[in-house]
Amino acid sequence: MIKVNSRAAWLAALGIIVIPVLSACGGEATPTPVPPPPTATTAGGGGGAVSTPATDLSWGGGTLADLNAEGVNGDPNATGKFEFFSWWTAGGEADGKNDLLNMYKSLFPKVELIDAAVAGGGGDQAKAVLKTRMEGKDPPDTFQVHAGPELLDGYVAPGLMEPVTSILKDLKADTAFPKQLLDMVSVNGEIYSVPANIHRGNVLFYNKKVFSANNLQAPTTWDEFAKVADTLKGKGIAPLAVGGKDTWSVTMLFEDILLSKAGADKYNSLMQGKTPWTDADVVSALTTLGTYVKNGYFASDFAGQTWDAACGEVLNGTAAMTVMGDWAKGYFQANDTKWSEDFGWEPSPGTAGVFKVVSDSFGLPKGAKNPDNTKHFLQILASKVGQVTFNLKKGSIPARTDVDTSKFDVYMKDAARDFANAKSLVGSAPHGSATNQAFADALTTAINTFIANPGDATAAANDIQSKAADLLK
Repeated sequence: MIKVNSRAAWLAALGIIVIPVLSACGGEATPTPVPPPPTATTAGGGGGAVSTPATDLSWGGGTLADLNAEGVNGDPNATGKFEFFSWWTAGGEADGKNDLLNMYKSLFPKVELIDAAVAGGGGDQAKAVLKTRMEGKDPPDTFQVHAGPELLDGYVAPGLMEPVTSILKDLKADTAFPKQLLDMVSVNGEIYSVPANIHRGNVLFYNKKVFSANNLQAPTTWDEFAKVADTLKGKGIAPLAVGGKDTWSVTMLFEDILLSKAGADKYNSLMQGKTPWTDADVVSALTTLGTYVKNGYFASDFAGQTWDAACGEVLNGTAAMTVMGDWAKGYFQANDTKWSEDFGWEPSPGTAGVFKVVSDSFGLPKGAKNPDNTKHFLQILASKVGQVTFNLKKGSIPARTDVDTSKFDVYMKDAARDFANAKSLVGSAPHGSATNQAFADALTTAINTFIANPGDATAAANDIQSKAADLLK
C-alpha cells in the first residue's frame, strides 16, 4: 500500500488562495434520472416484493462488506430525491460519476437520484447556473466545487453552506485527508465539503504511435517542444490540440509555460500580486505562447474545440499532443481500451517536480431539499471504497491518503508518486486555487485576447499588470 504523505510545501504553496473563479457564462442544467442498479428481491411480510440492496455488491474500490466496515450502511426504506449537480458529462469524468451514483443507488434504491449535469468543460456554464440557483434559494442537494476559494469565499463566507465535519468524524475519516487539503475546505475548525480527488493540472499527453512513426521523443523543455512541433508540422500533423472554445484551457497552457520560465515561487508571487506582471519571465512566456500560435503549432480548428474534443484529435492521431489536466487521462481511458499503451504522459515541459493541484469537492448547501440523502452520499464519497471507485475512472487520485493503491493503473501510480515527491505545489487560476476570481477572469480574457492577435507581448504584459494593480491589492 502506498500512502501519499509528503506535502511539506502544500500550505505555503496554496496559501495564496483568495477568492473563487465564477464565470458569467450561461447554460442550463439537464436533470437526468439515474436508472436503478441491480438489487436483490426478498418477500415482504404482506406477500409483496421488497427491493433491498444486494448483499454481494462490489465496486472498483471494494465490496459492500468493506463499505459497511467503514461505517457506511444503506437504507432500503429511505425515500425522497437526491439531486447531484456537476459539470461531469465527458469521458472518464462521466464514468467515474456514474460509478459513484450507482453506488449510492445500490444502497438507497428507493431514492430518486437526479443527475443534474451541465455540459461544458471546466464548469463555466455549470458555475453560472449554480450561482443563479443559490442566489434564488434553490440549491441542489450537493454540487461540485473546487476546494479553496471557489468554495470558501464563494459559498461558505456568504453563509450558504452547512458544515459536514461530523460526517467525516463519525467515519473517522477526518484524519485520512491531508491537513493542508482540509484547510482548503475549512473555516474556524469546521469542514464544509468532502474532497473527492486530486487532479494534476500540468500534464503533456501525446500519441505514442504518432511519435514512434516520426522517431520523436516526448519534449521535456519548451525548446524541445518547438523542435518536435516543427517536425510534426512538416509531416502535416497538428503538433498541439488546444480546446480554445474552453478559454480556461488556453490559460492553463499559458500557466504551464509561465511555470517553466518563472519557477513555482515567482509564479505564486505573480498570482498574489507581489511580483509585477511586467516581469521579464511573463513577457517571455507570452512571447513563447504567441510564437506557437504564429508558427501554426495549434490545430487549425482550436478556437472551436472543447478540451475533450481536443483530446479526441490526439486520440485519432490528427494532432500529436495536448497540454491538459489529468482529467484528459479519464477521457482517453473511456475511449480507448489500450489507452495506457497508446498514449504517453509527462509533466508539461519545464515543470517536472511541480504539481499544479485541482481538487473537486462536495458539500451540503443550506436549504437543500433532501439533507439526509445528501449526508448519505457524502458518507459514500468520504469512504475508502467510494474514493477509489470514483477515481479509478475519473483520471485523478483519491484525496484520502490511506487507501489501497493496488488497483491503481499506471497513470494513477505515477501521479500519486509525483504528488508525494513534488518539490512545489501550485494552484491554477481558472480552477479557483491560485488567485482571486476577478483577476482570474481578467487573466483568461487577456490571454485569449492575446492569442487572437499575438503581437506585442510587452503590451499584453502591461495590460495584465494594469488589471493586477486593481484586482490583486
